[in-house]
Amino acid sequence: MGRPDKSKAKKRGLRRLFSWKKLLGTFFVVCLLAMGALYVVYLMVPVPTANAEATMQSNIYKYADGKVLARTGKINREIVGLEKIPAEVQKAFVAAENKSFYKDNGVDIKGTTRAVWSTLTGKGKQGGSTITQQYVKNFYLSQDQTATRKLKEMVIAIKVDEQMNKSDILAGYMNTSYYGRSAYGIQAAARAYYGVDATKLTTAQGAYLASLLQAPNQYDWSSASPTGRKLVEERWNYVLDNMVEEGWLAAADRTAMKFPVPQKPKPAPGMEGQTGYIVEAANQELMRQGVSEEDIKAGGWTITLNIDEKKQKDLVKAVDRQLEAKLDRKGDKKDATVQAGATSVDPKTGAVVAMYGGIGATEHWTSNATRRDYQPASTFKPLVLAAAIENGSVTQDGRKIGLGTIYDGDSRREVVGSDIPFAPENEDDDSYGPVTVQKATNSSINSVYAQMIVDVGEAETKKTALALGMKDGPDFGESPAMSLGTMGASTLDMAGVYATLDNHGKKVTPTLVKAAERRDRVVTPAKGIGEQVIGREAADTVTKAMQGVVRSGSGFRAAGDYEAAGKTGTSENNRSAWFVGYTPELVTAVGLFGEDAKGNQVTLTNTINEGRANGGRTPAQIWGDYTTSALGGGSDASFDLETDSSTPVEPDPEPTRTTEAPEETTQAPTTTAPATTPPPTTTATTPPEPTADPTTTPPEPTDEPTATEEPSPPPSIEPPDAGGPDPEGQASTRPSR
Repeated sequence: MGRPDKSKAKKRGLRRLFSWKKLLGTFFVVCLLAMGALYVVYLMVPVPTANAEATMQSNIYKYADGKVLARTGKINREIVGLEKIPAEVQKAFVAAENKSFYKDNGVDIKGTTRAVWSTLTGKGKQGGSTITQQYVKNFYLSQDQTATRKLKEMVIAIKVDEQMNKSDILAGYMNTSYYGRSAYGIQAAARAYYGVDATKLTTAQGAYLASLLQAPNQYDWSSASPTGRKLVEERWNYVLDNMVEEGWLAAADRTAMKFPVPQKPKPAPGMEGQTGYIVEAANQELMRQGVSEEDIKAGGWTITLNIDEKKQKDLVKAVDRQLEAKLDRKGDKKDATVQAGATSVDPKTGAVVAMYGGIGATEHWTSNATRRDYQPASTFKPLVLAAAIENGSVTQDGRKIGLGTIYDGDSRREVVGSDIPFAPENEDDDSYGPVTVQKATNSSINSVYAQMIVDVGEAETKKTALALGMKDGPDFGESPAMSLGTMGASTLDMAGVYATLDNHGKKVTPTLVKAAERRDRVVTPAKGIGEQVIGREAADTVTKAMQGVVRSGSGFRAAGDYEAAGKTGTSENNRSAWFVGYTPELVTAVGLFGEDAKGNQVTLTNTINEGRANGGRTPAQIWGDYTTSALGGGSDASFDLETDSSTPVEPDPEPTRTTEAPEETTQAPTTTAPATTPPPTTTATTPPEPTADPTTTPPEPTDEPTATEEPSPPPSIEPPDAGGPDPEGQASTRPSR
């Protein structure tokens, strides 16, 4: 006899151990145990009372000293019965979230199992809930998507489906859901997005509100990105197509429907004046720190701000005195187009101590302090100079760029060394001839800074600007025109950039929130002071240059009993006018913006004053008024500057007229220089000698600007080549280019 085959015997043993009968039996036992466990869970899990989010708390916003600024969080919700909601709107919600709603028993086993498995295996949090489950989550449970919470949701949903009819569940779901814009429930959402009661919603509008529930913040049309708008429109079409598929909407009616663009958002009651702007800016900052909008709206937060109550009042009073008191908003349509915004920052801490968002949050909801849709114009020029000093840049003929470097200041002078033709026009088309960088900064000479950015390099300039705190975007192109501030920026952005210069090149990030805490959570505020982003010499040299702007240049109206540095800016077509400046203790950016009733950008010309409303006038006056009050009348603090004194600096210019210091307007590029004048060289070959010792500090002014309507800048010394200051504020008769 042969020896037994051990491998065959082993296989027979395995088959006896794992026979199909044993496996099938084991499967049934496991199923029975699982069913038994689920039944036990079903018996043990009761339908709870309403959760905390269903009875939400207020948020408390405080000034830096602890005094209450505002209380928010009274739920913007009005419960309405299903009979007040059009049937087609009801069906839109069912089509969006749960087509089987009227047939299921409250759960979607397949979808819920998939969601639980994804959560357990770390593949991400997924939905898969029915309308009943979402109602249970909104009203009884938390928003956390854990396996335990999902299991409870499913069990409670089955019980709720047994205890309540479908109409009550649907009404509860529509009334408890969050739609964005602080709107909880269909009634609040109808008013927030379309200004009507829920009973008057159209099918198209109902489909949009149903679509919002998937991503309220991302899908809000007024603030959505292009991607967000595309996604919500696709979601809207999906809802309507489902309605047709289910026989709830006629195909012909669906074809005729157009996307119902919602109205612009309006603030919640109690957010009048500057409070609404400040609260919204604080909420946005918290969201950047990782707190969701839904979590903020859930309430219970105590949020302490860096806002100084006295400085805040000083800023509002300065705008009222220097702007609002001179406008007739109700009787003059042109006056009504003037919008003001401002942000004030402590350069040593980054604290936002004051903010002005507009005439009032309940009248003009868009905050003029944080909006980025207007150009900062020539307030960008100091960043070009900072990049030049930081990079040790040289002119086209190899001379190191500093405050004493001579450039050609002729208007419409085509830049040399760029592949992109650019020949910007100076303010009033004035030509200055050979001028120093200091003089070009004082008078904001476009042709000089256009050439300088080419000498530095547009890419290097942008890199420096971003390091200082500018925000990148599609309008931040690398071209010579960038020197004139053609990108978008907010007063909050510009205050941060200039604060970094004031802080000797150490990064300052404006921070509004000082502390935020809730019973179950504490948020670490953003750091106001960061690392060194440009060298101290570069930052301090720019400060020195901008001291000349305030002392005897286009920003002389900002002068006061304090040391100050700053820059004016007036954008193309006079749509915005800026003054951004600082003392050793305080940085403030002030902007005026032209905006009509439809939200379109319009000119500021012939509004607050006859002619151009430029940065050296009202913005500088607001800045000076506020700074004087905020510093208690003045300050003895001085700038501690470390600059390269090896290059001569042009003394302050001496006025040749008794009018005003020059002001600039950013002009769009002209593609070629005038045909009758050949492109000049980069600089003058033999610059005249200044009449005062260029290595010494220019003499201080002998008197301050008068309080008359047309004050003159304080007298000082000027070399014969520089040319006297030209009047500002004269309306241009040329078409804008």
